[in-house]
Amino acid sequence: MPHFAAGVVRFQKEVFPKMQALFQKLSLGQSPEALFITCSDSRIQTEVLTQTDPGELFICRNAGNIVPPYTKHVGAMTASIEFAVGALKVPHIVVCGHTECGAMKGAVQEGALDSLPHMKEWLGYSKAALDIVAALGDGKTDAEKMMMLLEQNVVLQLQHLKTHPTVATSLALGELQLHGWVYDIATGEVHAYDEEQDTFIAVSERYAESIERLST
Repeated sequence: MPHFAAGVVRFQKEVFPKMQALFQKLSLGQSPEALFITCSDSRIQTEVLTQTDPGELFICRNAGNIVPPYTKHVGAMTASIEFAVGALKVPHIVVCGHTECGAMKGAVQEGALDSLPHMKEWLGYSKAALDIVAALGDGKTDAEKMMMLLEQNVVLQLQHLKTHPTVATSLALGELQLHGWVYDIATGEVHAYDEEQDTFIAVSERYAESIERLST
């Protein structure tokens, strides 16, 4: 804890003064460009990964980057999605999985989560992804199956997002785009889901045109 406290002091003395104008603007409200849904894993630093400043991302994190399908049951994820899309009007939602995901590893190991009943039930929202890997994974290595699971879990959560009324409405109006990413911790590579090709390709390729426009 002293390490964290010292970090706060450095932030106040060294970082905040350089960004004071931005923080004063943010104190009046927020208008993030995206809702970024990712895993709670401590190795995922969203601002580092996306090179964004405070105020640019509305971030939701949970074990396994899960999006439960919409129900009338009140839940933190459902409320956050509703607020981000319905109130903040974010134009983009990103669901970002990652390699070496403990949640996904637990999901494939029978009995591994018996002592963690809430975690076991939570990962039930990934069951369809597990079923797809079981059906299509014959002949693949364990590493290949895990990558398939990471990707299929992201695609599944994108499907779950579409069951949320605010998301469905914004999609129908053309006001919202959904994005699925998988981040490789060891290499820094990020692959994005291409719905037309039904596969994951490098972010640099998936968004080549928009990146080029941004640089000109």
